[in-house]
Amino acid sequence: RYLLEQDFPGMRIGPEPTTDSFIAVMYGETEGNVPGNALVVDPKKPFRKLGRFGNAFLNRFMCSQLPNEVLKSISIIDSPGILSGEKQRISRGYDFCQVLQWFAERVDRIILLFDAHKLDISDEFSEAIKSFRGQDDKIRVVLNKADQVDTQQLMRVYGALMWSLGKVIDTPEVLRVYIGSFWAHPLRNTDNRRLFEAEAQDLFKDIQSLPQKAAVRKLNDLIKRARLAKVHAYIISYLKKEMPSVFGKENKKKELINKLPEIYIQLQREHHISAGDFPEVKKMQEQLENCDFTKFHSLKPKLIETVDNMLANKIASLMNLIRQEESNMPTEMVHGGAFDGTMAGPFGHGYGEGAKEGADEEEWVVAKDKPAYDEIFYTLSPINGKISGISAKKEMVTSKLPNSVLGKIWKLADCDGDGMLDDEEFALAKHLIKIKLDGYELPGTLPSHLVPPSHRKPFQTAE
Repeated sequence: RYLLEQDFPGMRIGPEPTTDSFIAVMYGETEGNVPGNALVVDPKKPFRKLGRFGNAFLNRFMCSQLPNEVLKSISIIDSPGILSGEKQRISRGYDFCQVLQWFAERVDRIILLFDAHKLDISDEFSEAIKSFRGQDDKIRVVLNKADQVDTQQLMRVYGALMWSLGKVIDTPEVLRVYIGSFWAHPLRNTDNRRLFEAEAQDLFKDIQSLPQKAAVRKLNDLIKRARLAKVHAYIISYLKKEMPSVFGKENKKKELINKLPEIYIQLQREHHISAGDFPEVKKMQEQLENCDFTKFHSLKPKLIETVDNMLANKIASLMNLIRQEESNMPTEMVHGGAFDGTMAGPFGHGYGEGAKEGADEEEWVVAKDKPAYDEIFYTLSPINGKISGISAKKEMVTSKLPNSVLGKIWKLADCDGDGMLDDEEFALAKHLIKIKLDGYELPGTLPSHLVPPSHRKPFQTAE
């Protein structure tokens, strides 16, 4: 709702757990709903494989279509709200985690939402997060309603969230958590307004970059699937080879299923495969219980060779094609809705701050602090109204900024490139030091509003 800036069919938002369905929010010329059973037989939609989860799921699945600018470049899957307690898990009537896993394998980004004032990872949420195993690079976390608590409480909530997530997601890397208040209501607690704006901007950039990376992500998934299929072939052919031709098939089958971890280690050594490419032992053992090993196929080295050739050669040429296409096409970004709110104008993130301060003012922005800078300037013994680089260095290093930064500031401040600074150039250098010390980035080239007044005309003609 926040991203689209309009209601979509089937949407219900409230303080109580409301969403009980999976809703695919997609672009359509006319506004309306398509129920799950009709959706999985539609050849134009990518949901046909979801039919295997049965009617209990399809009755809780729908597609919501509306003509919204945001949805021209991304589609959103809104999953049901998650409750704590045993009742919710039993009453769904379909394998919730399996459905989540199906979507997780096919989406570009997984966003986990937490409320800052009601932080809890229930049993079901924990199971849901575990079903995203192997998709950790797609996960982002949003700590929403962060304006409901003060700064001190927010720090404690953030720490508790990271600790809880660390127990559920078994990766050494820390997940990216975006903190903010993602709705169009006034902030209840305004202490962290700047933080919320910066975090929202980062989240928007992350989502906006998705259409550009879609082709590479699909290629990445193809490589992943090819590697897994290859490993699967090795496992199945090994089990087939070990089966007796006449007697004792059932006993041998049980023995092989129990020995599966050892078989994995043997295949790793034999074919130089990484342990991470093998399917989960427990899950594989459960699936093998219902299989007839005698019907498995023997290994076909030619097919394995073809897969190896594809991974070694074909993928590289595909990658080059994608890069060429991307360079020839205009950069695709997500537009519309909340994404346009902070694009331009005085309410864009960082407008009027740091090096952008004074961009829309007639007076030179450095002038207000120039009297204080002039006092320092005249203590550095200027000759003919200018101080040497050595004198300037003595003063500039007192800022304790590294030489690489001070070198960049010198380059920006020495407008005429004569290796000396006059009073205006020195004031500019001090202003740029202040910008850096306040935590802002320095500009790559000097913006026109920062050029000292006495250097403006020759500077512009030199350009």
